[in-house]
Amino acid sequence: MSATPLLETRGLTKHFASRRGLLSRRRKWVRALDRADLSINRRETLGVVGESGCGKTTLGRAIMRLIRPTSGQVLFEGQDIVPLSNREMRRYRRDMQMVFQSPYSSFNPRFSVMSSITEPLRTHTSLRGEALVARARELLEQAGMPGEILYRYPHEFSGGQLQRIAIARALALNPKFIVLDEPTSALDVSVQAQIINLLQKLQREFELTYLFISHDLSVVQHISDRIAVMYLGKVVELGTTEIIFSEPQHPYTQALLASAPSLDPELRRERIILPGGVPDPANPPPGCSFHPRCPMAMPVCSQVEPAFIGIDNGHKVACHLES
Repeated sequence: MSATPLLETRGLTKHFASRRGLLSRRRKWVRALDRADLSINRRETLGVVGESGCGKTTLGRAIMRLIRPTSGQVLFEGQDIVPLSNREMRRYRRDMQMVFQSPYSSFNPRFSVMSSITEPLRTHTSLRGEALVARARELLEQAGMPGEILYRYPHEFSGGQLQRIAIARALALNPKFIVLDEPTSALDVSVQAQIINLLQKLQREFELTYLFISHDLSVVQHISDRIAVMYLGKVVELGTTEIIFSEPQHPYTQALLASAPSLDPELRRERIILPGGVPDPANPPPGCSFHPRCPMAMPVCSQVEPAFIGIDNGHKVACHLES
């Protein structure tokens, strides 16, 4: 892998405004993403895991500029894309694509496969006529779908087939980077394996870089080179897949891995039962956001937010136990 990251986030933050009641004038700020510092190397897959509501999808959408971050930077090949206008972002849309969680909601039911796949080509290239049709067929075949389905509609396909079509659409402009937002969570287990194998094949063939968002630890372990663990909008641990699964340092990571089912008795971990639920992101606890649920919390945890520090070999953790 290249030593120069393809993409970096520096202090990436997104707060959403919400009101306490329908007629209330007071607003509170939901901290969906809080100062995320990540880097993704070329041809690498960075997995992002965490409970529902931890900020995984917000991270992916903020990186893609589908939502504008509250603060921070997103550096794509060294260029900060956060302050760019929508017009200036057009040149980066060719290189950055996204595959969404639900294949059914990511397609317009009134558009044929041909219309959906060729929309980015019509917007960003000069391809028209037979050349456009030929490119659409080529993309479908790369994603494992026959070219003859071009003029069919989304309701005629299964979830797995639609996700393959979504992947074909994402490949249309020969991107360098793709955000995969839980692309297998709505699919059957057997179909999940097919989609993961397809993504790995395409990554090798086209030298793609992935940000892979998922709550399924087994899938993330299989596809990722490195893993970022998120809790309440923050990245609390980052490391290679091997280190995260064999030597997790943050208590939340340890609890998360212990909750994953395993058919191999030797790989099963002792369950860690966390008290309570995830705190309100509009009113996070002081200090370490995990301390109300942490079985190893110390007095300092409720007072001082831990720094995100390096341990060794790129392994980082935000925990006072490592200070």
